[in-house]
Amino acid sequence: MFGAYRLRDLSIEVRNLRIHVERDEGSFRYVRTIDDSKAEKVLFKDAEVYVNPVEPVNLPKKITNFLYISFRRPVLLSPGAVATFYLTFPIEIGVILAEEDVYEDIDIFSFVKPKYALYGDPYRGVIGRYWESDVFTKVPDLDPLMEGILELRATNLSNKWCELSKAVFDVYSMTIYYNRRAVSSIAEMRVHSQRVADTSFVDKPLFDGMKKALELYPARAMPMLVPKFTMEWGL
Repeated sequence: MFGAYRLRDLSIEVRNLRIHVERDEGSFRYVRTIDDSKAEKVLFKDAEVYVNPVEPVNLPKKITNFLYISFRRPVLLSPGAVATFYLTFPIEIGVILAEEDVYEDIDIFSFVKPKYALYGDPYRGVIGRYWESDVFTKVPDLDPLMEGILELRATNLSNKWCELSKAVFDVYSMTIYYNRRAVSSIAEMRVHSQRVADTSFVDKPLFDGMKKALELYPARAMPMLVPKFTMEWGL
């Protein structure tokens, strides 16, 4: 399903999702239905269209740029330890027009219902797209239309044991890769104390041969990228 199409030829039917384009006297009507959600757009020029996973913070509307992953099992790190493990993240799918290196998303949808939660105190905390994830020591086999694989490399820079029960990321720097079997992203966490850590993303595919997804935030010409997020309200 993920990949490049011509607008005039765009036709996708997967599970309860249906996307098609109707031609009418020089215009193109894009129609997408999934469950009780429907989107329609009218376009007047054929273009290349990319359908790929995007940063999962856009539904039901854009309210945050933070992804908040809660671990179903906590991870304990000894002083100075480095551990690599795997989490999951929710999949949102973007339909993006490409015209002479100018990109515009015309639709975003998901097979997963979005949830949001507060990280931190009510006055200075952040709202994040909330997601609960198991913790895996090996790469999990997931449904790529619903869940992505997040490889997280956690480094304990403190001289104390630290327990990790969550990770919060700024998706401005998130890069997503995909193939026919998986969607992935790679991130790092640098633990400074039992309550404070920095998180950031690494621009690298999990597997050789994966394609890099078009990113919505550069496509929207965000003025600056935030390379990391400081978790200062607990781990």
